[in-house]
Amino acid sequence: MKRFYLLITLLALVCLTGLAQDTLPKFTVTHAGATRSIIGWVNTYGLVKQISIQRSFDSLTNFKTILSVADPNSRQNGYADTKAPNDHMFYRLFIVLGHGQFLFTASKRPGEDSFGLSRNGWIDRARDSMNYGFRPGAPRRSDFVPSYYVYTNRDGYLFINLPDADKKKYHIKFYEEDETFLFELKNIRESALTLDKTNFLHAGWFKFELYNDEKLVEKNRFYLAKDF
Repeated sequence: MKRFYLLITLLALVCLTGLAQDTLPKFTVTHAGATRSIIGWVNTYGLVKQISIQRSFDSLTNFKTILSVADPNSRQNGYADTKAPNDHMFYRLFIVLGHGQFLFTASKRPGEDSFGLSRNGWIDRARDSMNYGFRPGAPRRSDFVPSYYVYTNRDGYLFINLPDADKKKYHIKFYEEDETFLFELKNIRESALTLDKTNFLHAGWFKFELYNDEKLVEKNRFYLAKDF
């Protein structure tokens, strides 16, 4: 009898976990500061050829692609849109599946999603990307130690790794190497994010400050290679 109740409990937990996760074609959009939004999803499709993030001023027309993700088959992915014209834009995903079928997701604004993404599975992928935190061709600095949290991944994009983002209140400030402020991402709730390198306008060294509430977690730098 005890085994029976234990089995029922485990099945209930599995079902609740499944309900708490949004999987494609569902996705999340959350605010990350003024005119900045974070788009995230969990991919359970077997094979995906393309996932593109599209943005529009309304929910039905004039959608424009702002990014096609580098690895559409990643189980979990996220992207920070730091160039939105306002903080109530509409977003949708364009998905091309393995056999050529394609679909558009429903559109949504930041903050409309009621469930968070699963926070599991990011750490191994992030550690693998750490090997690319200092890309070939970057000028060597004797004082540089790559960050565990913010670094350049294998595709040359800036990767943000925050495994416990669902439990803390992170925000990041980005600066030019001469300390000129660039922009800030607030209220980061995703465990892993990709920032398009075009957000930084040029190649070279940049600095960042990572905070949990108002406590400084790390102050470091990263290098973006000149390949765009």
